[in-house]
Amino acid sequence: MALLEVRDLTVAFDTPDGVVHAVNGISFDLDPGETLGLVGESGSGKTQTALALLGLLAENGRASGSVRFRGQELLGLTTSELSRIRGSKISMIFQDPVSSLNPYMTIGDQLVEVLTHHRNLRRREARSRAEEMLNQVRLSDPRDRMRQYPHELSGGMCQRVMIAMGLLCQPDLLIADEPTTALDVTVQSQINSLMGELSEQSSTAILLITHDLGVVAGLCDRVLVMYAGQEMELAEVHDLFSDPRHPYTEGLLNSVPRLDQARSGILNAIPGNPPNLLQLPEGCPFSSRCRYRFDRCRERPDFERVSEGRYKRCHLEGIPEQADQGTTESA
Repeated sequence: MALLEVRDLTVAFDTPDGVVHAVNGISFDLDPGETLGLVGESGSGKTQTALALLGLLAENGRASGSVRFRGQELLGLTTSELSRIRGSKISMIFQDPVSSLNPYMTIGDQLVEVLTHHRNLRRREARSRAEEMLNQVRLSDPRDRMRQYPHELSGGMCQRVMIAMGLLCQPDLLIADEPTTALDVTVQSQINSLMGELSEQSSTAILLITHDLGVVAGLCDRVLVMYAGQEMELAEVHDLFSDPRHPYTEGLLNSVPRLDQARSGILNAIPGNPPNLLQLPEGCPFSSRCRYRFDRCRERPDFERVSEGRYKRCHLEGIPEQADQGTTESA
């Protein structure tokens, strides 16, 4: 049995302009010890998927479908029931660390509270464990940092505190939303290595939300590509990078600067903009930006299995090996 089973997850928000369809029937599994990368442009539904798993949507948001963690349905649980799971069995590292920390509590008190509440440790033992974790995430002078408040730390330091907090209880599932955004390259590498070691040593599963395909290549086992709240492609990390089967995946990979290829200095950006989530197109949501689009793209493609462990949502049989920058046929 998978650790996490998500089936037909839908997230919608009621706004003055109408209903925003942020996530549209996404499904995936996550096994113990596995790292799944969730990638896509901003607004593709990655973060809202993660927040829905933990019941942390905004007040105007609603989720439907099924989210089962170790066989237990999470959607519909009360706040008190979810609080026993959050932080202990499932932890989340948020993208904005400064607003996620309590400004009225010291760093030490916030870390200690996690351990005393979820692990029933005595305060002295909890402080020792918290200092050790701050040292592991390469935060200088951890004992002094324990006495400081969030406003006394830089954004990068706060991010490392959030990462330490997420790893403290060695959760079964760690959801990391752009966990190294505010950190320099050296510390990014250290944190990624730390998360990889956690996954290997304690069978912690990681759902990694990121724009950095380099991190995905080095840390993830599988990759789920999202666009307009839908799955576009799911594959083993090596297969996805070496042979993308969806035009959107191809576009994301081509937009990454590479040192092994001659470049003119201009990045290959995907043309156009994502669709309006207030009114999604009837056919393929990516068709207006796809250079391979054809008449059938007016029909909504299913998310279908194309080979062992590999799925895509596209009518195209396969991406041509060589194609010009224009569209092959107008829809």
